[in-house]
Amino acid sequence: MNDLARTPKQLGTVIRRIRKQRGLSQKQLGEKAGLRQETISLIETGNPATRIDTVLAVLAALDLEFRVGPRGKGSAADIEDIF
Repeated sequence: MNDLARTPKQLGTVIRRIRKQRGLSQKQLGEKAGLRQETISLIETGNPATRIDTVLAVLAALDLEFRVGPRGKGSAADIEDIF
C-alpha cells in the first residue's frame, strides 16, 4: 500500500480508510495511540492544526510509517482523483 497525501484532508481520508479496513472504531484507535476519540475525529476530518507528533502516534498505532519523497509531476486534480 502506497497512499499519497498532500493535504491534511487527504491524510485524514487515508487514516480513516485504513482504520475502517482494520475494523477499528475511532475510540479504539485513540486508545491504541494514547489519544481521545475526538482527536482522531479531528485528524480524519483534516484539521490543519493537528501536531505532527499526534499524527505520528496515530500512524504508529495503525502500524504505518511516514515517508517523505519528491513530488510527482501530476496535477492537484490527479491527486484528488486518487481519493
